[in-house]
Amino acid sequence: MLVVHDVLADEADSYRPASSVGSGVQAVQAVGLHVDLTADGAVIERLPGWAAYPVWRTSYRMFTLQPGQYGRYRANFRFTGCACAPRWYYETWTVHVALASPRPDLFLSAVADRDVDQRVHLYGGPARRTARQRPA
Repeated sequence: MLVVHDVLADEADSYRPASSVGSGVQAVQAVGLHVDLTADGAVIERLPGWAAYPVWRTSYRMFTLQPGQYGRYRANFRFTGCACAPRWYYETWTVHVALASPRPDLFLSAVADRDVDQRVHLYGGPARRTARQRPA
């Protein structure tokens, strides 16, 4: 079973986290991902989006999950809104997807089998430094 945990903290709602847990292919698609179920597992792709930066206009294969595994995808984006109401806004994504039976601590206690971190500096320049990239 595919399980997705989605947490949204929106400026319009004073950054109060709103959390939802969904299961199945539709839950994965609702968070901007595509899943292709195979005999061996699930292939997870990121769908194209409309961010001003970074620009992604094609789908991107993030990882393949085997039964019992889970993957984490992290990214951040800068948006400009539409021409009729231009404004800047930002999104930071941390998406957990599992090919496993749901349980309350699934994404809290386990280490991700696949971890894709595509966070960037939102105005160009060097990529964000993660804990693994910091000099010793």
